Amino acid sequence: MDLIDRYLNAVAAQLPQSERVDIIAELRDMILSRCEQKEEALGRPLTPAEQEEILREVGHPLIVAARYGSGPQHVVGPELYPWWIFGVKAGLIAITAIALLGIVVRVIVGDVEAGQAVGQAFRSVFNSGIILIGFATVAALIIERQKSKPRFLREWRVQDLSLFEFGGGLNFEALSRGRATGEWEPSKLFVSAPTSPTVRALASAVGAGVVLLWWIGWLPLTHTTPESFGAVVGGVDYVEILGQLHTLLYWPVIAVLLVRIAFDLTRAAHPEGVRFTALGDIGFGLAEAALFAWLWIASPLSPVVYEPTIEAVVGRVREMIDTGWWTVGGILMLIVVFGFLHAAWRVLRAVVRLVTGKA
Repeated sequence: MDLIDRYLNAVAAQLPQSERVDIIAELRDMILSRCEQKEEALGRPLTPAEQEEILREVGHPLIVAARYGSGPQHVVGPELYPWWIFGVKAGLIAITAIALLGIVVRVIVGDVEAGQAVGQAFRSVFNSGIILIGFATVAALIIERQKSKPRFLREWRVQDLSLFEFGGGLNFEALSRGRATGEWEPSKLFVSAPTSPTVRALASAVGAGVVLLWWIGWLPLTHTTPESFGAVVGGVDYVEILGQLHTLLYWPVIAVLLVRIAFDLTRAAHPEGVRFTALGDIGFGLAEAALFAWLWIASPLSPVVYEPTIEAVVGRVREMIDTGWWTVGGILMLIVVFGFLHAAWRVLRAVVRLVTGKA
């Protein structure tokens, strides 16, 4: 088999079966024509090295075959890239927040020293970031190969441009002024713009996705699991309590997060649906309120946080203030109480938006 046949076989292996014969015949004619022209110019047959030079000019078999492909020749195209990088940034922020919380808790409870906790968290964030980028890239690969691109790519709006200021940006004028004068104004070092409903929805979907992957153990935050936020304090084994909560809430949390992601993606595609968003917020707010009510009354955490009356709650808080000793149980009690009140307030605001139709 000569070099040309070997080259054409390599190209053919990358082509669709239905088009292979015609394309290879066309390539063979083109290559042979180039070889004949060079032979005429030299007045002799080509050496193998000269044939190979011509084939290199034609192009690598993978690249030549790709020219005949019908799909996009990229994983993340320029139109989708800003959305892809936004999702990656939002996910990395969520991963970092979980890892930082894990560092603080583990150092406070004495599980590890600060340096060891930071090192483990850095490794976990790095590994989780690689997985996150992989998921985002697979999603982009699927989107790029759809016949019809998502609506948020085709029908963008000016108010969605705050996407590119996600998380704020550096105020380079204030930064330069501070470097020149030595007088820094921290409040002016960062600038941000109000985010649009589309951006908020996408950020919420990404955050929920990261929490879901962490909850089911698919993100390798190996030293920051739901149970790792506990310790034995005051004779109470919070590790066991959190383990029981994780077991009991495992599937309900997965279900809620999946619904949350679907809801956020839907409202990102239809940001004008104020009443649809309000209905969703009412549902999620009621679910949140039910969770905190369950934690208060009937969960494994209930013996630590439950108080039968408002007076008992106030008395427990007053005792912690007077003594200056803020117990873990008391702090958790306040978290549950304020969590329930926040959920109730969220439902109330959503009801108002549902009635008025105004964001």
